[in-house]
Amino acid sequence: MFKLKIEGKIRTIFVELLIIYTHIKDVQVRTDMDFISELLQNQIFISAILGWFVAQVLKTLIHMVISKRFVAERMVGSGGMPSSHSATVCALATSSGMRYGGGSFEFAISVMLAIIVMYDAMGVRRETGKQGRVLNEMLEVFTNMGNQISAEERLKEFVGHTPLQVLMGAILGIVIALLVGNIF
Repeated sequence: MFKLKIEGKIRTIFVELLIIYTHIKDVQVRTDMDFISELLQNQIFISAILGWFVAQVLKTLIHMVISKRFVAERMVGSGGMPSSHSATVCALATSSGMRYGGGSFEFAISVMLAIIVMYDAMGVRRETGKQGRVLNEMLEVFTNMGNQISAEERLKEFVGHTPLQVLMGAILGIVIALLVGNIF
């Protein structure tokens, strides 16, 4: 009797292993190229990346026109007109809304992310930039007075955004998402 129970359990385990094997062999193995290909066909991802890229290029060009010199750091740096953070998250939210609808959790999450990012850009990050400017001015005054202050490099002053910079970034992101949506 004991032998029959063991043989029954072995048979059950064998059948379950066959079922698992059947499912495993049907699972398609994904390659890195599949992932990259899908990513480059993802309307939401493309909109967000283009939002960031176009904003960074515009920011660099605007800074170059105003300061009359090219500063490569502007291509990847934060702060300035337009806000690339706002362009990115608004392109993301707009694309999500176009793809999944206004009632979807994808749209809700991306809109909340956009609100948080834009609020932060105008609030905490903007104040950080103001503080950096004041501290840099203080360091310059002390240095001019002859004091030896070991300030390796100046603090970043382009950190946050004005409401106008955030608004322009948001509009840019929405427009880019609408354009990408018409292409896909």
